[in-house]
Amino acid sequence: MALVYEYDVFISYRRDGGDAQDWVRNHFHPRLQRLLDDNVDYDVKIFLKDSVPVGGKWPEEVREALQRARILIPVCSPKYFRDEGCLAEWHTMAKREQIVAGGSAKPGRLIYPVIFSDSEYYPGYAHERRMRSFRNWNKPHPQYQNTHEYLDFDRELERMVEELVEIIAQAPPWSSEWPVETPPPDPPRPSKLPRF
Repeated sequence: MALVYEYDVFISYRRDGGDAQDWVRNHFHPRLQRLLDDNVDYDVKIFLKDSVPVGGKWPEEVREALQRARILIPVCSPKYFRDEGCLAEWHTMAKREQIVAGGSAKPGRLIYPVIFSDSEYYPGYAHERRMRSFRNWNKPHPQYQNTHEYLDFDRELERMVEELVEIIAQAPPWSSEWPVETPPPDPPRPSKLPRF
């Protein structure tokens, strides 16, 4: 196996329930792929969890793809931070940022979080990062592409891609020693509703 990255981007999203996975498949991933391809002189490779073929060994293939990706784009929702797989992906890349930083106080950016829905219930470590919000354009349905609002989504994604091109180019050289973290989710936050 060559000591190189296989993927430029690993899109991390919660696959079970909710609209995030449909939004990623129908809108976010296809436009991101095209816009990145239009802005660089190489073929961009993006990993989605749906990329694991039928019969593939799910955890091993996702783990290997994560180790061989330059950056992580987590598609964040409150339940994203309750999903063990999503947490492993976030914390794995956060650990890599620490390793790359070494003694430096300013680690490189290897996590580029986007907000799919409500960010109030994100954990503290997520709130420490600046995120790009797509809450105004988080419609999962395919026909959303035929609306005027979709043009605003496309413009926001174009601005995002300008930053991503630079971040991808600054990724550290690949290492077979990149760790994979598997933290458990935090306990649920107490309800804000009064108990009777």
